[in-house]
Amino acid sequence: MADELTLVMNTAHEDMEKALHHLEHELTKVRAGKASPQMLDSVFVDYYGTSTPLSQIGTINTPDARTLVIQPWEKSMLGPIEKGITYANLGFNPQNDGTVIRITVPPLTEERRIALVKQAKDTTEHGKITIRSIRKDTNIAVKTLIKNGLPEDDGKRSETKIQEMTDTYIAKLDEVLKHKEKEIMTV
Repeated sequence: MADELTLVMNTAHEDMEKALHHLEHELTKVRAGKASPQMLDSVFVDYYGTSTPLSQIGTINTPDARTLVIQPWEKSMLGPIEKGITYANLGFNPQNDGTVIRITVPPLTEERRIALVKQAKDTTEHGKITIRSIRKDTNIAVKTLIKNGLPEDDGKRSETKIQEMTDTYIAKLDEVLKHKEKEIMTV
């Protein structure tokens, strides 16, 4: 029983860690006024009839804080890359110079910054829901172990640990959000 309990607790910890990393990854997509290659993660390009992520068709660089440069591995892909960026509806105006595509990231307006903070808060709330769902599933697994012979004291201690773990990860999510808010609101 102790081995099964350890497995349940470790799984909960790993799942909460994954939820934290997922939130961090999702928040990199939220534009904070600085150019970042992750801004183009949602861009897919028609590569000879197959919808392909932009990152698999060329290199994306940031020569300065306001510019993205896409260097396709095949020159013939300049047009489809330009279309893909436009269809992704990111608010960018790609400029094709025949060799590379340049994107100047426009500065954010105050209204847009507030909207991005709201988007970041919504994304973080989804992360918190995931953490709470993991807590619920883990508590159910512990209760099942108690029914199958785990001492009740061990079960109660585990539930306390699960709640502490949940509180810790919720605080970590809040810290990530706080950092992102500051990044978005910095002019």
